[in-house]
Amino acid sequence: MQLAMLRQVTRSSVHKPYYARHYATSQSKRTVGGLNFGDIEKKWQKRWAESAPTPPMTTGKSFYVLSMFPYPSGILHMGHVRVYTISDTVSRFRKMAGYDVIHPMGWDAFGLPAENAAIERNIHPAKWTKDNITTMKRQMKRLSLDMDWSRELATCDPEYYKWTQYFFLQFHKAGLAYQKEATVNWDPVDQTVLANEQVDAEGKSWRSGALVERKKLKQWFFKITDFAEPLLEDLKVLEHWPDRVKQMQHNWIGKSTGANFKFQVDANVPETLKHVEVFTSRPDTLLGVQYLTLAPEHPLINSEYLPKEHSGKVTDFVESLKKVQNMDEAENNKQGVFTGLYAQHPLTSEQLPIYVAPYVISDYGTGAVMAVPAHDKRDWEFAKANNIVDEIKFVVDPLVQEEGAVSDRSEPFLGNGVLNAASGKYQGMRSNEAMAAVVADAKENNFGESAVQYRLRDWLLSRQRYWGAPIPIIHCPSCKVVPVPEADLPVHLPLDIALEGKGGSPLQKVEDWVNCKCPKCNGPAKRDTDTMDTFVDSSWYYMRYVDPHNQNLPFDHDKATERLPVDVYIGGVEHAILHLLYSRFFSKFLLKQGFYAEKPEASGNRGEPFKVLLTQGMVQGKTFKDPVSQRFLKPEEVDSSDPKNPKIISSGETPLMSYEKMSKSKYNGVDPTAITENHGVDPTRLHILYKAPPSEALEWDDVSIVGMQRWLAKLHKLAVSAGNEAPHVFEADTIDMSTMNNEEKKVYRFTHNTIQQVTDALSTSFGFNTAIADLIKLSNFISSSAISPATPTYRHAVESLVKMVAPMAPNIAEESWEALGGDHTKQSSVFSQRWPSLDQRALVADELKCVVQINGKTRYTVNIPADLAQDQSKVEEFAKQSPQSDKWLAGKNVHRVIMAKGGKLVNFLVK
Repeated sequence: MQLAMLRQVTRSSVHKPYYARHYATSQSKRTVGGLNFGDIEKKWQKRWAESAPTPPMTTGKSFYVLSMFPYPSGILHMGHVRVYTISDTVSRFRKMAGYDVIHPMGWDAFGLPAENAAIERNIHPAKWTKDNITTMKRQMKRLSLDMDWSRELATCDPEYYKWTQYFFLQFHKAGLAYQKEATVNWDPVDQTVLANEQVDAEGKSWRSGALVERKKLKQWFFKITDFAEPLLEDLKVLEHWPDRVKQMQHNWIGKSTGANFKFQVDANVPETLKHVEVFTSRPDTLLGVQYLTLAPEHPLINSEYLPKEHSGKVTDFVESLKKVQNMDEAENNKQGVFTGLYAQHPLTSEQLPIYVAPYVISDYGTGAVMAVPAHDKRDWEFAKANNIVDEIKFVVDPLVQEEGAVSDRSEPFLGNGVLNAASGKYQGMRSNEAMAAVVADAKENNFGESAVQYRLRDWLLSRQRYWGAPIPIIHCPSCKVVPVPEADLPVHLPLDIALEGKGGSPLQKVEDWVNCKCPKCNGPAKRDTDTMDTFVDSSWYYMRYVDPHNQNLPFDHDKATERLPVDVYIGGVEHAILHLLYSRFFSKFLLKQGFYAEKPEASGNRGEPFKVLLTQGMVQGKTFKDPVSQRFLKPEEVDSSDPKNPKIISSGETPLMSYEKMSKSKYNGVDPTAITENHGVDPTRLHILYKAPPSEALEWDDVSIVGMQRWLAKLHKLAVSAGNEAPHVFEADTIDMSTMNNEEKKVYRFTHNTIQQVTDALSTSFGFNTAIADLIKLSNFISSSAISPATPTYRHAVESLVKMVAPMAPNIAEESWEALGGDHTKQSSVFSQRWPSLDQRALVADELKCVVQINGKTRYTVNIPADLAQDQSKVEEFAKQSPQSDKWLAGKNVHRVIMAKGGKLVNFLVK
């Protein structure tokens, strides 16, 4: 894909981090067992580059493998290598298994880091991004990744973000994109909005050092809450997602069932504010309400409506909460202030004081809470801290017979129970019964009804920054909010711009861009100067890959229907909530709007974008610390010549050693380029796959890579041996097992048991470490067997081994296939071969082991022919013929024989 906008800038150098310099100075260890991995990689990467892509081996069997696309930071880290090695292995395996696979790659190229780099280094974000893409793409290719670069995309390319803007308009047209005021982090010195990560632990701006304030701005939102129920309910169809990821999404959506109640305000306020509406998941505690709490942003918190004697205190309190360092702990803040207002209890007419409480969130629920201190911990603590009530009113007691003695009431009772005398006519009801009764009365008396509440909030997508997709909206004094006509897309991001990091959105200053004509009345108007959250870009990129060069549509309906959903999606668990949730939202919306359809065989998928989710654990680096000062040590400060006994060079002491997340500050980073240059690409790939299952953390240690180097050298030696002796190709169904001797049968059976195990690992369980272990066992079994390399069985075993290694170690597999004289030609690629077919006959043993019991106790075992295992008389005969039978059966009176497990167990009952 042409990155049109990025072409306008030139390439600059990217500095190597310290760990790249460190590893680059170490001696290369790429030659092991006579194999120079570097030379082999150059040979095959050159040949792949010069060859046409291998066509699919079949039609009608599509498979979509996708790894999460990276932000182009400028250098790959080991986490990237792990995820791309996994996806490449799955992709290559599926191609060999006969599928028409797409395995694309692109760039999540918009975002704040490029904008910050532009300010710090005086370099344009487009230039920074293009340079980094060039560098990272080169690094990826050196990892022998079989990516489909013809589908490459970058989210900062106008050819891509044109359609991001198009989808915004579709959401707007459907009533799912809207504006409202929302709170942002505001730097009062630089006069600009800050992201959360730009605010330090003390609540100060990372750049100006000013104390950051909370400020309300008009923001754009997607109404994801309209999809809350299907997003929650359809987690059930995601059978191949990790349970912990589904649980995280479930908790984020946070469905609560309960009721909405109205409390009448006794004050001279507008009609719309005459009632405070609250949501509660515990309607049974309604008679325990002793005060109301409102969020600081609630419309009732206005000096115009508050009594004069309280207005000043309330205003001062709300203003104090605008400081970020206070807001960070707002939900745990126990301090509040009385508004001077009261509301009437809907059942008792009791006057309830109304407080402002920082733990009440304005955009969650109604922004108001009915406070029941006896049965809610936060309400209890707030009431105590602010001396609101003299006596806390308990209305629910524990069920004595189930939960022990009645509470001493020194703390809130939070569970369900039985309502006591303080609950009036509901006394004696259990909580569930009382909930229904209270809601029924509320509905009958017009002060409430049953309700469902979600923790999920609408998606705030406005960003007051430059490096993002402009929001395609025009603001006209006469016509108000006007969508940009679809024919006028994309709204280009202006490149001629000065970034200073202050003074609001940079786009506001580009007057010839901001000022425009209203599409409706042709009068003077202004463009919206916000850009979109980068999560919008990444919520649909997997769809663009299926038709990346379409100039007329984001993607073709039929192509998307054929390719979606993604069969296997691979990436870090850190994206378990927002990215996956937003992608699910997009996918369901676009299905509903008819942009694609579900294939009949996927009709129960309900618009879910990813069929299998494979989340890989973090790659952790070996970390050294000084035991006295606790200072992190650089690699060159530690003598690691003896890996089991490292020493601090300056003191001779033993450092503290642990495995932690790689970071510059801990000096534990590893440069993938240096690792592959020193040890080889294939050994590095195998090492990553073998060290830990994908979902677990991987403790990086390159010392043991030599084990993979030696094994690959051994595999290549087997291929050379077989190629020299028997330069022909054999398939499983061409070998007649009846002509084999016992040793040949053993090798043949071992080979096909391995084929079964490795196929399952690469297609279902994704146990790459167990697959490699099985392949190592097979190579050892072949090496130790007594059969000649000239036999078809030997040749078949080595061919199968090389094919199964190929997805994980492609360079050595190609070299070994060539050594085998693969397909009678030196130009044949192992990746043009089919995955080894499984011979079910080989899984059936000639003999089986029969356990012999005497009166139910195991005494010995005996091997019997498999074809006689169903004949009890024959099984008995073999058991009695065993030399061990003399000890247990000689001279004994056998009065009954029981055979079980298809001849695998026989029990002699003797007297």
